[in-house]
Amino acid sequence: MTTTAPRLGTALARLLILAAALLGTLLAGAAPASAHAALTGSDPKDGAVVATAPKEVNLTFSEQVAMSADSIRVLDPAGRRADTGEIRDLCSGSIVRYGVELRAGLPDGTYTVAWQTVSADSHPIAGAFTFSIGAPSATSVALPDREPGGGLVGALYGIARYLSYAGFAVLVGGGAFVLVCWPRGASVRPVQRTVVRAWLTLTGATLVMLLLRNPYTGSGELSDAFDLAGLKSVLETKTGAALTSRLLLLGAAALFVAVLFGSYTRRTDPKEKKDLVFGLGIGGAVVATGIAGTWALAEHASTGIQPGIAMPVDILHLLAVAAWLGGLTVLLVALYRAPSVERTAVERFSKVAFASVAVLAATGLYQSWRQVGSWSALTGTRYGQLLLVKIGLMAVLVGIAWISRRWTRRLADLPSVEGEERGAEGIAGAEDAEGAEGAEGAKDGEASGTDEGSGTTGASGTDEVSGAAPVVDPERAAQLARQRAAVATARRKRERDADPERSGLRRSVLTEAAVAVVLLVVTTVLTATEPGRTEEEAGRSTAASGPAAVPDRPVDIRLPFDTGGVDGKGVVRLSLDPGRTGANGLHLYVERPDGKPLDVPEIKVALTLEAKDVGPLPVAPDRIQAGHWSASGVQIPMSGEWRIQVTVRTSDIDQTTIDKNVKIG
Repeated sequence: MTTTAPRLGTALARLLILAAALLGTLLAGAAPASAHAALTGSDPKDGAVVATAPKEVNLTFSEQVAMSADSIRVLDPAGRRADTGEIRDLCSGSIVRYGVELRAGLPDGTYTVAWQTVSADSHPIAGAFTFSIGAPSATSVALPDREPGGGLVGALYGIARYLSYAGFAVLVGGGAFVLVCWPRGASVRPVQRTVVRAWLTLTGATLVMLLLRNPYTGSGELSDAFDLAGLKSVLETKTGAALTSRLLLLGAAALFVAVLFGSYTRRTDPKEKKDLVFGLGIGGAVVATGIAGTWALAEHASTGIQPGIAMPVDILHLLAVAAWLGGLTVLLVALYRAPSVERTAVERFSKVAFASVAVLAATGLYQSWRQVGSWSALTGTRYGQLLLVKIGLMAVLVGIAWISRRWTRRLADLPSVEGEERGAEGIAGAEDAEGAEGAEGAKDGEASGTDEGSGTTGASGTDEVSGAAPVVDPERAAQLARQRAAVATARRKRERDADPERSGLRRSVLTEAAVAVVLLVVTTVLTATEPGRTEEEAGRSTAASGPAAVPDRPVDIRLPFDTGGVDGKGVVRLSLDPGRTGANGLHLYVERPDGKPLDVPEIKVALTLEAKDVGPLPVAPDRIQAGHWSASGVQIPMSGEWRIQVTVRTSDIDQTTIDKNVKIG
């Protein structure tokens, strides 16, 4: 089948705009990547008040995590370390628990537990909670607001993750397309460039991920990417080993690409070519499986239920994605950039794509059950919702692929064969060449003319007196050859562009590729989202643990504020007594930074229980004296984590709203 690039009209423009809109909608609505492990319990609990200092603080997680010496920190009210820094492994069976010992003789007050670690599937997680010894107190601990794995480093790491998936798909799928479907494509320059660029993309993205791994799971500072000590610690982790193994396998993949586009294209003996194809097929399959295994060994499949089954299934899933989407990319390049692609190549790829879809359906069904686990998680968690989007895109892609198969069958039903097409093109080219040669000869005749006075012809003519053979001008002959080729190419281009079957196939393949880009983005976001099964289990564990607030203990919090105006800085001390459901007394003390009372014109309070969609419940305290406001009978209808909002107005135009979450039992 002979093809060439058609004009990219309004239909293609609309298609690309639609793909860009889908991408923008997906990425704009995406929340920060959730972790795949979750804190399911702690001892002491969040917000608890204990009579005496505990010997240690224990944390329980939903799945295995990687702990370092600084993963759990306990800070006293002044922000000093209250723990010994010795992490204890308290795991037993399916229970994942770690603890840290506390120093002896800790005074009363509110203590902050800050933790940061990496889940078994390579994603960073972090959090913090407080507990009090004796009675709650003010605390000067300020925790960073940065999400683990967020910020600029997180964005760059996410882009590198996406590019690594895309590079893998095109590298593996492109190589398979050439070997299985279109061997002649190994000598086509656009195809060579596509596969080589995919190798470069995957290699570069892997190097970037390796360098960014330390700040991605730690400080979040881009400058730490070149910290050699941090890089060394990364290499000792499971993810670091997987990325390093991927780089080594990419070295073998480079050899595969060099042989495929080098030695293989120069072989002329059919037997030698067949033997080389067999060797490339076996070696390429081993390398591709190894590269796919670097994802399976370090991410989703390596943790959770049935990892021994999940990892081989994940490898098959990735290889099927590559065979379909990578082959589709190279086919698209061949249809638009290559001088010709045989009809049989399209037919073979159609069969490969059908087999890939069957493998994707089977492996995807298993992965969905493993990661979601219930219908409620499918519709009620972010992972499940993204999975539904992916399934919808897969359905669209399969529908477009079915249209492409119809175009392929219509091409196969055409009465002409490749030899007839090439013969017709050769005749047409000869006719065009003759016409061009005649035109050129006429031009030459007019240009050179005859010198009647001397009896000689021009430089390219014959000597009528001596009868000598014509003298050929090499430059003019080369020009004539270029003109012949241009005319023949233009004629073939007109004939091919007028072929509705081939144009239809090009359009359907282009549409497949556009939807595949969006599908790959959804898949990348899905790999960075907490599985629905884990999210539901963590929610059930948290609900089972119950509220952590202690009855008959007042809730005391400090809320710094700055309205931006004159005398607009200060602190609000809020006390809710007894700090439980039912009626409570509320006291607010407004102070300047030096601790002296600050008299403000107005102060308002609102309470919201977001988990139950209760509130905001407004509270209008009365001014008792300068800097002191109070309200009685403040009703807390149910226990839970309440958000207390305080609005402070320091002048007619200067005011601000500050808030804090507290657990009320």
